[in-house]
Amino acid sequence: MKKIEAIIRPEKLDTVRQALEESGYPGITITEIEGHGMQRGTVQQWRGEKYKLDFLPKVKVEIVCVEEDSEKIIQTILEAAFTGGVGDGKIFVTEVDEVVRIRTRERGERALV
Repeated sequence: MKKIEAIIRPEKLDTVRQALEESGYPGITITEIEGHGMQRGTVQQWRGEKYKLDFLPKVKVEIVCVEEDSEKIIQTILEAAFTGGVGDGKIFVTEVDEVVRIRTRERGERALV
């Protein structure tokens, strides 16, 4: 099993969520986060005053899936989250050793569906 974590722009969340649901993967976890990559934040202006935002708002989308589905999910996120600009985000893929459904105590892939 794989865990896919995608850090995306907040304005792309609805597009990514809808694309994942249309692909057959409605089970996702969303977390609002802040951070920065190579761009190191941004400079904003408000009422004539400039100020620097060191951390930009982002959204983390997490999905645990069977290994065979991971590439399809990654491609879906890539297409839905892409703007072509700096700050589009990143996708991290890690191995998941075990999943346990608390209610039924099912384990492994059976606990995912």
